[in-house]
Amino acid sequence: MDDGGTLHSIGELARQTGLTVKTIRFYSDHGIVTPADRTHAGHRRYAPGAVARLAFVRTLRELGLGLDVIRQILDRELALDEVAAQHAAALDAQIAILRLRRAVLTAVARRGPTPEETHRMHELARLPEAERRRLVDDFLDAVLQDPGTEAIRNSMTPHLPDRPTEEQLEAWVELAELTLDPDFRTGLRRMVRALRLDGSAPPRPDVVALAREHAAPALDEGIPPESPEADAVVTALTAHCARTLDRPDDTALRHHLLDRLETAHDPRRDRYLELLALVNAWPAPARLAPAVAWSTTALRARTAR
Repeated sequence: MDDGGTLHSIGELARQTGLTVKTIRFYSDHGIVTPADRTHAGHRRYAPGAVARLAFVRTLRELGLGLDVIRQILDRELALDEVAAQHAAALDAQIAILRLRRAVLTAVARRGPTPEETHRMHELARLPEAERRRLVDDFLDAVLQDPGTEAIRNSMTPHLPDRPTEEQLEAWVELAELTLDPDFRTGLRRMVRALRLDGSAPPRPDVVALAREHAAPALDEGIPPESPEADAVVTALTAHCARTLDRPDDTALRHHLLDRLETAHDPRRDRYLELLALVNAWPAPARLAPAVAWSTTALRARTAR
């Protein structure tokens, strides 16, 4: 603690502030802190207020401010609150860049991509909002070609927030890569069309939803799709579909359902929806692939009879 008007040597200032003698001498040479006096031998002596001044300077330096700016603040040529706001904004930009880099590096470490894939991931992460929107619109235009799909489009559109988390950035990169995959686009286009039992508008309940409704309890109970215990589940599923389609519950219907389910069975759809939920901060969706796979296997086993 300082007491009275005792002057301090550089060594005493160093002990009280935690700064090195070399640093204090540097600050003194650059007018950040000036000596109040000198000894007969020429050694600098500093007023008690130098301790608080140097502590303030150290804080500002640790916050990233340069010496010229600090000098202007100390000399009241700049307002500290205005400088702090400017530097906070600059740090926000730096943090966003660091989050982006970390998301890409995390994805690279986990997936082991080729140099070309790594470059593409980095470019996708750096896309500005307008480019992201254009990429998504191009994907959805290619997938949702039928009329009356606006609700589906809204439910499949990612909205990366202005300040995404690292998890959201990483999810966006993977989702964007999926949208650029031609095979995924083609499969999803077929899948969207298969969501309607008869292609009419408005759409009736889709096969995937009915399969999940009937297969989910069987999956929870661990019933194998080929087992006798699954007979009742398949019977209920085909009967429900027959009522919805207003057609006989026969072999032709089962072939129709198999065709729809096989078209809809793509685990990448589940992954897209999982990534979409992460980007949009939605609740995690229920996975469809297990129910579709169970129903397909169960139907195929009984349709062959």
